[in-house]
Amino acid sequence: MTRKLALLGSMLCLALSAGSASADELPVRKAGLWEMKLVTSGSPVPEMTMQHCTDETVDKEMSNNVSPMAKQICAKQEIKKTATGYVSDSECSVAGVSTTSHAEITGDFNSAYTVKTTSHAQGGVAGTAGRDSTTTLQAKWLGACKPDQKPGDIVMPGGFKMNTRDMDKLKALLPK
Repeated sequence: MTRKLALLGSMLCLALSAGSASADELPVRKAGLWEMKLVTSGSPVPEMTMQHCTDETVDKEMSNNVSPMAKQICAKQEIKKTATGYVSDSECSVAGVSTTSHAEITGDFNSAYTVKTTSHAQGGVAGTAGRDSTTTLQAKWLGACKPDQKPGDIVMPGGFKMNTRDMDKLKALLPK
């Protein structure tokens, strides 16, 4: 259970860094099934692959739902368009852990994109103070969602399934 909470927390932080808009907005991804491979250095779970069934409505809802949460926990949240994609910088604090992140987002939101995030965390439980990490999210479009999936469904390793429309449930799982 602790491992799932850590994975969910990582996903929420990634969504906050890449899903919220400030100066510029990220494009909406192509509807269908996306495979998302997350590789994190210095993590007890160094790599995981999940699948996300999405459509235009879900992507917009994720941004709209995450933006108010980001405003509550982030003192800084900026996204800027660059010549090669987007750059996101944020300063957020969750459960006594302050995190400064810089993300570079490249690729095509119709077929494949990459989010490379470097972050520095301070505070919180023992072992978190002064921790640096690098996370790379590689996403690729696989095609239509599977027949048993609906937009918003995320299938985690081990078959754990959740829907992004249940963000309140996800927030409830995070440590206070």
